[in-house]
Amino acid sequence: MPSSLLRTKSIEQSMRDTDEPGRRLRKNLSAFDLTVFGVGVIIGTGIFVLTGQQAARNAGPAIVLSFALAGVVCALAALCYAEFASTVPVAGSAYTFSYATLGQFVAWIIGWDLCLELALGAAVVSRGWSAYLQALLNLPPWLAGDRARPDLGAAFIVVALTVVAILGAKFSGRVTGALVIIKVAVVLFVIGLGAFFVRAANYTPFIPPARPAAKSSGGDAPLLQVLAGITPQHFGWFGIVAAASIVFFAYIGFDVVATTAEETHRPQRDVPWGIIGSLVICGVLYMAVAFVVTGMARYGELNTAAPLAKAFVLAGQGWAAHLISLGAVCGITSVILVLLLGQARVSFAMARDGLLPPVLARVHPRYGTPWVMSAITGAIVTVLAAFVPLSELSELTSIGTLFAFVVVSIGVAVLRRTRPDLPRAFRAPLVPWLPAVSVLASFWLMLNLPVITWVRFLVWMALGLLLYFTYGIRRAVLR
Repeated sequence: MPSSLLRTKSIEQSMRDTDEPGRRLRKNLSAFDLTVFGVGVIIGTGIFVLTGQQAARNAGPAIVLSFALAGVVCALAALCYAEFASTVPVAGSAYTFSYATLGQFVAWIIGWDLCLELALGAAVVSRGWSAYLQALLNLPPWLAGDRARPDLGAAFIVVALTVVAILGAKFSGRVTGALVIIKVAVVLFVIGLGAFFVRAANYTPFIPPARPAAKSSGGDAPLLQVLAGITPQHFGWFGIVAAASIVFFAYIGFDVVATTAEETHRPQRDVPWGIIGSLVICGVLYMAVAFVVTGMARYGELNTAAPLAKAFVLAGQGWAAHLISLGAVCGITSVILVLLLGQARVSFAMARDGLLPPVLARVHPRYGTPWVMSAITGAIVTVLAAFVPLSELSELTSIGTLFAFVVVSIGVAVLRRTRPDLPRAFRAPLVPWLPAVSVLASFWLMLNLPVITWVRFLVWMALGLLLYFTYGIRRAVLR
């Protein structure tokens, strides 16, 4: 059994599997499509909600620096993802990369972790979509929104987008592209119009003086506080870092671009462009919005679920709030779609390797998509979104993503040493130092998450290990 746990799947075998009849995904994506996917999944609830909330609670106008810090952490991991995806252009993202470098056991762990990140993330975001739609159209509270049980609005959008995902990656890209155009236009509208209502006095002080925060107790306390006894602070430099660990959620999703590598015309060139390009675009937009919004209103007035709309109301431009809500609905729609696409492809790769039942790796003969896994993913996410209140579980998405960052960063350094002969269309700079910094930065943000989030994450991992040792290790194709 120890040898099975550490057995790696060669890059060459991973590439051969992509041509297996009946399990071959259709190549019809370009660098532009991947960039659209990346922007589509990154710009969502983060920019529409977290900007004002964290300015009011932790960073003040320096929330701009928090977005920059979180963006740097993501950029370190993005460079590692770009090298891996250009070297191993196979569906599965971090799961496939781990199988090629760290062995089957680690690959299973990261694949199971990605299932948590993507499926739960789609369910959480679909409930946010329902709440925005309910407010925008003034729908009955029993039909959609936070109090609806079942939340029919959330269930509807998941079912509709599951159908879109099955119809093909190219069609999904066109739908995502249309939604991205709308929401980027709304973001630019916020920046352009809001700039006329900026007051310099609102930026003073840019970094508010630090003050001690009330210590959280029990599972709500950050793990760093429990381990080191550090007293949390609002504002000041510690407040900027604390805000960065939370607004990091706003960047989640660029790694999903790597799951579509197998469906890309020229993955060695297009995937790195898609990953890095989407991250840079979104980082610039995030910092611009944060700068404008904190200049339109005092940061203490932005602690609301709709801070962008609140800023325009305070500036006497209430008519703009409806347009911003429309942009939020479009933005969240594209996030759900790309998360569903990513989840289906990770599970598809695991099934093709035998770690999950092979029936899940069936590809639609007409559309060239993993339709069985897409349908199952859609059904599970629909049930979660309709019946389970997931607000307290949203931080699981962050810890799952950061854990994937750690594994991918380690894997890049390992593959450089074990397979220096592999052709690499994109090479991350300063290896192994850059991956090491990426690991440390990601782990630091993980330590700032609550203890209860760590407990739930470990429980999910324990369930995954049970499934692996009772099924996956015995049925794996690579034995």
